[in-house]
Amino acid sequence: MFGFGILSGLLVLPLVGALLVLATKNDEAGSRNARWIAFWTTIVTFVLSLVALSRFDSKQAGFQLVERMNWLGENIVYQLGVDGIAMPFVILTTFLMPFCIAASFYSIKERAKEYYALFLLLETLMIGVFASLDLVLFYVFFEAGLIPMFLIIGIWGGARRIYASFKFFLYTLLGSVLMLIAIMAMYWTAGTTDIVKLLAFKFPSGMQYWLWLAFFASFAVKMPMWPVHTWLPDAHVEAPTAGSVILAGILLKMGGYGFIRFSLPMFPEASLYFANLVFALSVIAIIYTSLVAMMQEDIKKLIAYSSVAHMGFVTMGLFTLNAQGVQGAVFQMVSHGLVSGALFLCVGVVYDRMHTRMISAYGGLVNKMPIYAVIFLLFTMANVGLPGTSGFVGEFLTLLGSYKANTWVAFFATTGVIFSACYALWLFARVVYGKVEKHALETIPDLDARELALLVPLALLTVYYGVQPDVILNMSQASVDALIGAMKTGLGGKLALLAQ
Repeated sequence: MFGFGILSGLLVLPLVGALLVLATKNDEAGSRNARWIAFWTTIVTFVLSLVALSRFDSKQAGFQLVERMNWLGENIVYQLGVDGIAMPFVILTTFLMPFCIAASFYSIKERAKEYYALFLLLETLMIGVFASLDLVLFYVFFEAGLIPMFLIIGIWGGARRIYASFKFFLYTLLGSVLMLIAIMAMYWTAGTTDIVKLLAFKFPSGMQYWLWLAFFASFAVKMPMWPVHTWLPDAHVEAPTAGSVILAGILLKMGGYGFIRFSLPMFPEASLYFANLVFALSVIAIIYTSLVAMMQEDIKKLIAYSSVAHMGFVTMGLFTLNAQGVQGAVFQMVSHGLVSGALFLCVGVVYDRMHTRMISAYGGLVNKMPIYAVIFLLFTMANVGLPGTSGFVGEFLTLLGSYKANTWVAFFATTGVIFSACYALWLFARVVYGKVEKHALETIPDLDARELALLVPLALLTVYYGVQPDVILNMSQASVDALIGAMKTGLGGKLALLAQ
């Protein structure tokens, strides 16, 4: 693919599309051409990712589709590859991007070509995070992704977009400074930044704790975990609809992916030592942010706090250090990417019509938008974790894993499921049920063909993965089993749970 391997093709294609978009004229016809170039670029990229998936053997635990060439000297190389943990996130990224472009067709009217070019650049950087097999390359992609999202929020966001964009940028950048120092320390100790070699390298016990904390500072902000979550609601509220979709769908998952790829296998002793800390922060996030969500009057902010609570299940599952918890966390991240992305699209639908996200501005939509009401109900139920939807599987597995690790953690986390039902159903009831009392809602139209094309595929996948979760679980099983096995070796007899 363009003289590269297939993973490099996934990185190059969006960049080529971005250059073509920037070459369009600064007029109405140019804006129209820019959006169609961006849309078809993301479609072709998604098809190429399916080709990569067809060549991927889920029964193998190691990295596949590996590419390697010299980059910076002998020890820092351009190296790409995917395993059963990275592959689902690559597919999720390429799948969601066409939805983001299509959702922006009519809402983005100014500086359209720059907007679409930034999204295509962001796609390359996100895929690079999940496909990198060199620690420095990972860091470059991980940090560079801040730039396009910073500009997307800051230029095309809401009234407080400057404040939200700088808060997003500074929180995530400062959290990653310590990770950069840790990367240098790892290079000086192991003599390489090759992730495959680092996974096999045993860092000294005393050093593991400091390295773990440095990586934790970055990944905890990215997730985001309580109490460093406050940037997320502001970023979501001010971001354009597509920005919220990709922020919740992909960018939050980079923190969870980082925990799986680095913290757990490279620093197993520190992961065991700090597991109770992560449990405490996760439970607080699940309960506290669920209660905060109940108090919100802005639909987007409510869903943003809901995302923090759901990411609490992810971190809880990861640090159970057992297969059920880790696989549940991976599934939860994929499911949350679909469901939260769809919920933000649902918010965008009514915002484009009413130009407000305040819950009090709505009511009785089922009378005017029955199709919208049904689809919104499905995603609301998936967000709650209703059996038969993808939201149930991830939460159930993480709770099962946490029950094995610590029954009290599982008990308190389960209360979050109850709270999520409270705020989600409360939101749905106020927006959809009742009589149409607002005069502006009298003529509000139901979903059009473009909006149906955006929401129906997400709805079908939400149900399909709810009844056929093995599609995702089987993809990651071999890699998760290998991860747990490596941690058993790294910890020796220190953790009885890993032997179960």
